[in-house]
Amino acid sequence: MINELVKKIQKTEAPIVVGLDPMIKFIPDSILQGAYQEYGENLEGVAQAIFTYNQGIVDAIYDLVPAVKPQIAMYEQFGIPGLIAYQKTIAYCKQKGLVIIGDIKRGDIGSTSAAYAVGHLGKVTIGEKEFRGFEEDFSTVNPYLGSDGVRPFMEVCKEEKKGIFVLVKTSNPSSGEFQDQIIGEQTLYELVGRKVAEWGEELMGDSYSYVGAVVGATYPEMGKILREIMPKTYILVPGYGAQGGKGADLVHFFNKDGLGAIVNSSRGIIAAYQQEKYASFGAKNYADASRQAVLDMKADIAEALAKR
Repeated sequence: MINELVKKIQKTEAPIVVGLDPMIKFIPDSILQGAYQEYGENLEGVAQAIFTYNQGIVDAIYDLVPAVKPQIAMYEQFGIPGLIAYQKTIAYCKQKGLVIIGDIKRGDIGSTSAAYAVGHLGKVTIGEKEFRGFEEDFSTVNPYLGSDGVRPFMEVCKEEKKGIFVLVKTSNPSSGEFQDQIIGEQTLYELVGRKVAEWGEELMGDSYSYVGAVVGATYPEMGKILREIMPKTYILVPGYGAQGGKGADLVHFFNKDGLGAIVNSSRGIIAAYQQEKYASFGAKNYADASRQAVLDMKADIAEALAKR
């Protein structure tokens, strides 16, 4: 799947993934009230509103970007109806030809980690038939429990030709409380980065590994260090836009071939109509505002890469 992701990035000329992280406050009132009238002002109503909202955004941007990244917590908070909306969103995005990065940040040991991997990337056998759960193409993985938590995902990825993005240096302000601590002569995030590169050598695609890394746009200098440590690792870069990252911060995340990184923007795109810059679109045309935000992001990144 890493080969497919690279091809789609090259085709769209957009190293961008749109984070489908819906919140009630993002959903236009017309969509929300329509869902409440049909399903009730309850979990089912919200879940339907989320799916309708996502459909509008996906319809507006699927030809511009290679991938989307639904964050499962934004769906889980609405219980089983929310998870159904998550599954329906994935299926709809697949129909549109998008690569799906499931932002699930799972990581445990043994059979538990294997169950997470199977549920999101693999398949289960029931009787004489095989069934798939959520069927993402990639998932994010927390490496805190070590190889015991990551290898079950790697095994499923090898079988299914899918991939993972391992948390290495996250974009949040307090990430340094643990990730920046010195272990021997290197930081913890460098140690994890070296381990990701080592795991990646076992699961190589044509040019890049099935084992990717998450490195926040808010730490560009650290991104430069990690790019050197992980030359064959695709880097998922959160933190663009709403968290403060901009195109100029991203140049070190890319290799000289212009590949090697895919940049995420979530609310900066899906809730663009609520920003002053795109307010003229209005709530009714929220999806058009999202499309324009993608075009602006694409231009910002391209300009930054051209100047490096």
